[in-house]
Amino acid sequence: MKAFLRSDGVQAVLGWLLGTYMRLILKSVRWRHENVDCVEPVLAGSSGAIALFWHGRIPLGLAPTPQWGRKRTKCLISPSADGEFIARALAMSGFGAIRASSAKPGDAAKARQAVGAIREAVAWVKGGGALVVSPDGPRGPNEVIAAGSLQIARRSGQPVFLMGIAAHPAWQSRKSWDRVMFAAPFGRGAVVWEGPLQVPSDADDALIETLIADWSARLSAATRQAEALVGQPE
Repeated sequence: MKAFLRSDGVQAVLGWLLGTYMRLILKSVRWRHENVDCVEPVLAGSSGAIALFWHGRIPLGLAPTPQWGRKRTKCLISPSADGEFIARALAMSGFGAIRASSAKPGDAAKARQAVGAIREAVAWVKGGGALVVSPDGPRGPNEVIAAGSLQIARRSGQPVFLMGIAAHPAWQSRKSWDRVMFAAPFGRGAVVWEGPLQVPSDADDALIETLIADWSARLSAATRQAEALVGQPE
């Protein structure tokens, strides 16, 4: 089954289906943006930025396109089979990908790949690009930020913005680890923005862990606020 899912033909079809769906949702849903002015100085300037939203909202992930489409933007995406068709879907809307994933202990090859991707992401953001990340992917735990995005922010010195995204009516899985959400066309959607947030250049592991807990709670709160704005039932 894994070999089947990784075949180029299957990836092409899945990518086209997801990309077409995402574009339909972007164009047909009535999107509302709360506190979007917080990101305007970055959008209007030459500095880079990092934007975070939860993995379960990837099908709604084009909602901030009117904002990030104003900058050179790439997405940090896993090199897994799921990540491949997600990358293809986003490419349909003009967003490039940096492929990175956390490495399991003892997997030297994946560790080198992860380090290389982090370096590429840091260089991209320091050079004025925007980087969009679903920081609890690709394996979870759900709604807990992994350290990688904060390390990119620390090394690049660029600001981080949180984006809580929701839509209604929508179907949400109760079985997938990330409780993925698929919106119905022609409904209501909301993006709740927060930032800019910074990781100090001298942040140690203890501070990174503190920021992970704080930012995870903030991003979840923004997501719950977005759900409330569109009337998404609990």
